[in-house]
Amino acid sequence: MKKCIVSNDAPKPVGPYSHAVQVGNFLFVSGQLAINPMSGKIEGDDIKAQTQLVFKNIEAILKEAGFSFEDVVKVNVYLSSLEDFAKFNEVYSTIFTQNYPARTTVEAKLLPGALVEVDVIAAKE
Repeated sequence: MKKCIVSNDAPKPVGPYSHAVQVGNFLFVSGQLAINPMSGKIEGDDIKAQTQLVFKNIEAILKEAGFSFEDVVKVNVYLSSLEDFAKFNEVYSTIFTQNYPARTTVEAKLLPGALVEVDVIAAKE
């Protein structure tokens, strides 16, 4: 059975999708940009600031569903420029410090002003 998750502490979806969908012990979190939930606008002038906000939004969604970063098993990262890879990793390594999830990172054209988008899959035993 599928359960749609919506968090009041994350930015409202800008299209016909849920923040996350839980199926059994798995949680599939939709891609998150550095959107401030209060203003609805992309914030952060650099990759580090945007990455922090992206993961703050993901954390709110995980929490709403009863999950945490420790439950994340897969991360997909979309960077507007692979030149930001090292700076992204500086923030990422403060969130995932051990038992790292699997990860894919690709360069992708994003919305104007967006430097990074991240989606995750979490699982509970």
